Amino acid sequence: QVQLVESGGGLVQSGGSLRLSCAASGSIFRINAMGWYRQAPEKQRELVAAIITRGGSIIYGDSVRGRFTISRDNAENTVYLQMNSLKPEDTAVYYCEADIVTDAAGNSQYAWGQGTQVTVSS
Repeated sequence: QVQLVESGGGLVQSGGSLRLSCAASGSIFRINAMGWYRQAPEKQRELVAAIITRGGSIIYGDSVRGRFTISRDNAENTVYLQMNSLKPEDTAVYYCEADIVTDAAGNSQYAWGQGTQVTVSS
């Protein structure tokens, strides 16, 4: 089994910055992708950013492109989300997700973190 543990959420004023971290642990043979989603009250969960291991592709949601930066420490199986120029509409629960191959046979697990609250005050 794979576990994802997030940290770094909190309360910040509009225009401020926060950095989220997500560490993966457990049965990890290879990580195919790691990223972040968010869900605001009464809204659907949406993609914030993701890193695809093969090819190194990075994907951003339209609403955060240019303000947020995703990065990964492969040695530590950790993904980060640097959030700058935060706006009240960025307020949401942010979830880490990962697509992980758990053994040499190719068995995989799609894991989610428990979520961390980000609140941006105006």
